[in-house]
Amino acid sequence: MRSTLLILSVLMMLVATYMIFVWVPTEQNLGVSQRIFYIHVPLAWIGMVSIVLVGGASLVHLSTKDDKWDAIAYSAAEIGVVFATLILITGAIWAKPVWGVWWTWDPKLTTTLILWFIYVSYLMVRAYADEGSQVRRYASVVALIGVIDAPLIYLASVWWRTAHPDLNIGPLADQSLDSRMMVTFLVSLLGFTIFYLCLLFERYAIRRLEDSVEKLYLDLET
Repeated sequence: MRSTLLILSVLMMLVATYMIFVWVPTEQNLGVSQRIFYIHVPLAWIGMVSIVLVGGASLVHLSTKDDKWDAIAYSAAEIGVVFATLILITGAIWAKPVWGVWWTWDPKLTTTLILWFIYVSYLMVRAYADEGSQVRRYASVVALIGVIDAPLIYLASVWWRTAHPDLNIGPLADQSLDSRMMVTFLVSLLGFTIFYLCLLFERYAIRRLEDSVEKLYLDLET
């Protein structure tokens, strides 16, 4: 299944690349720089979904004591921080030609930066504290803060004055995309999502092996 998903994600990404740089029309107001939208927004989607997965899996683990859910949460956080970093990088690349600066304390940018710090905080708690149920509870609290932050990122341009354009996707969209733009966006979104799932499955499998080795090592010590 994992190999099938990997092949499918590669094909989807190749199709999306062609659509982004060849097929889709250039946006009239933002020009060529708008094409990064088809990369930046899917990355943002995955960054938000991943932190929700971290929080949800952490809660299930705390209630069931099933270590597989903790492995899912940890794996999702490790991959999510990569996507959160890419959100900030692609956002800065898009901001420079449009706003004239690489960074501004725009509400959507600020809440996204907070998300990145939440990912890093979660991973630091897991990496530098002695492993145990108490550490996992602390990490779960950090993840739940991220769950709260995720909808704030989406709603930032609705609730606060922001330099970001109006929402053009999702239930609160003020304007719809051109049909070809929407198709390109959906193909890119699907490709990135499948790629994320591939990475998550692989990291989860490795995490379970690491846990098994660690448990075996502890058994041998005792």
